[in-house]
Amino acid sequence: MSTPPSPSPSAVAGDTALIVIDIQESFRRQPSWQQISRPDIVARTNRLIVNARALGDRVVWVLHSEPGSGGPFDPAGGLVALQPGLQPEAGDLSVTKTSHNAFTTTNLGQQLTAAGVTKLRLAGIRTEQCVETTARLASDLGYRVEVVLDATATHPLPRHDGTGIIGADEVVARTAAALAGRFATITSIEAVLGTTDRPGFDRSVAAAG
Repeated sequence: MSTPPSPSPSAVAGDTALIVIDIQESFRRQPSWQQISRPDIVARTNRLIVNARALGDRVVWVLHSEPGSGGPFDPAGGLVALQPGLQPEAGDLSVTKTSHNAFTTTNLGQQLTAAGVTKLRLAGIRTEQCVETTARLASDLGYRVEVVLDATATHPLPRHDGTGIIGADEVVARTAAALAGRFATITSIEAVLGTTDRPGFDRSVAAAG
């Protein structure tokens, strides 16, 4: 009996998962999308997805749902779907959450454990909300966590006391400051693409994405 060929490095899942959080039509189809900090979030995230697939890392799709709410996150409205340009493939993982973080109301932890994942790389919407809460909980659960800051997006926020607006760039900067060294490593798309050193990885393929 012949021995099956060994899979290439790009076909072997590693211990890292790229978690793509809430890049969904619920946001894009609202007027507030005009104020999103990174309207090119799909293109930015796709660079990370190409990189993850080249490495054999898992890609995890997270969507946010609010059943019965009647709003843009109510699945009955048809907007709880990935934005155009994002394409799941066989072997990807997916969850639909009803909490801010991606763990509490899903079986994400069980899926990651079954896949042998111990490190999470986060991208998505919104930086200070669902991305941040996922990073915090993941850290407390024992995962090594990276937040790819320029592959996250958010909106300006009103100050709690009604005295003005915090710009989106400041929201992102404050979130990074709160997470760094406590709950996550803050990184960038270029840093992720430029520090890959696994055998057999073709960096030019990922960079072209």
